[in-house]
Amino acid sequence: MLSYICLNWVLLVLLTGPTVSDLGVIGEVGQDLTVPCYYSVQNRNDITSMCWGRDRCPNSKCSQPIIWTDGWRVTEQHSSRYQLKGDLHRGDVSLTIVDAREADSGIYCCRVELPGWFNDQLINHKVVVKKARISTASPHTYTSEQTSAPGSTSESSFTVTRTWPSVSASEAPQAASTPCSGPSGCLDVAANLQNMSVSLPSQQHPERGLYIGIGSCAALLLILILALFLT
Repeated sequence: MLSYICLNWVLLVLLTGPTVSDLGVIGEVGQDLTVPCYYSVQNRNDITSMCWGRDRCPNSKCSQPIIWTDGWRVTEQHSSRYQLKGDLHRGDVSLTIVDAREADSGIYCCRVELPGWFNDQLINHKVVVKKARISTASPHTYTSEQTSAPGSTSESSFTVTRTWPSVSASEAPQAASTPCSGPSGCLDVAANLQNMSVSLPSQQHPERGLYIGIGSCAALLLILILALFLT
């Protein structure tokens, strides 16, 4: 009885092969998702065939195969969304799922067919594809001050504040310290100032003479009316 149980256990181990526990891979909808899988390649003789399948690795081959390779190139491909982008000649047989979807979630089997009985390398991956996160942060508003280019006919809708640079005393134009260079020059300047002082009132108030004439006429008219009234 004991020998029968031991024999069944040995057969079970040989038939199942070296299977690795489930490895978790998480991705987002719409993004490319890579499910890792590698095997050791020391020389060209180590390059071997392998397959990827949906569901757990069976006793042989892959159940629901999605991609196959003979070690050098892909020989069978269920969909263009399943790709092997790694270097096959170096043992990188990682599966890339392009534009991942929620329906891609599940168990994936990577089976590397190594020479010898029950020597295949088996790895089960649990893939979870989640919906992309939606950011709740409030949008940022950016404002800038712009002016239309020289010669442009369009008007700018932005307000532009211009600050004129201050001019230091050393940069400001210096006023002449002496209004005249000699006695004759000073006499001419004084005469000009006197003429300006005399002519300015008449230029600034030309209507004053008109008012005086109207007032005189009104006074004479009033005197005539009183004289007629008295006579």
